[in-house]
Amino acid sequence: MLISTKGRYAARMLLDIAINQGKGYVPMKDIAARQQISKKYMEAFTAPFAAAGILGIRRGKTGGYRLLLPPDKITLWDIVCLTEGPMHAVSCLERPENPCARCGFCMTLPAWEGLDKVVREYLQSVTLQQLIDQAKPQPSNLQDYPCGV
Repeated sequence: MLISTKGRYAARMLLDIAINQGKGYVPMKDIAARQQISKKYMEAFTAPFAAAGILGIRRGKTGGYRLLLPPDKITLWDIVCLTEGPMHAVSCLERPENPCARCGFCMTLPAWEGLDKVVREYLQSVTLQQLIDQAKPQPSNLQDYPCGV
């Protein structure tokens, strides 16, 4: 259950938009510069957020991105589901329509189901607004602090 770079970058992008949008669109180049994410990579994961009604996209000179929902209505679970697809602790939980032959008597299955539930409930409980509210001040020279992953 590893959240990919795409999932982490999507969370950073949406947080940046939430903080900087005011009443308008946030230019992609500005988000890319602040978050150290290439514009091309960012474009690759924005469509699902637009399709889900989370992100508004405007092309052109006055274009950019803006949130269509308030930050307190967007959860980390939303972000993970849209970037990663279904996430489970073990592969047998990924395909309930075709369970493994051992699922009827698997002694560890309840533990993995419990882990899935805890992770899902936690990610569903964390909103962008909560992350913004508890954020630490960022250094003005943020570009000198690469994420490294």
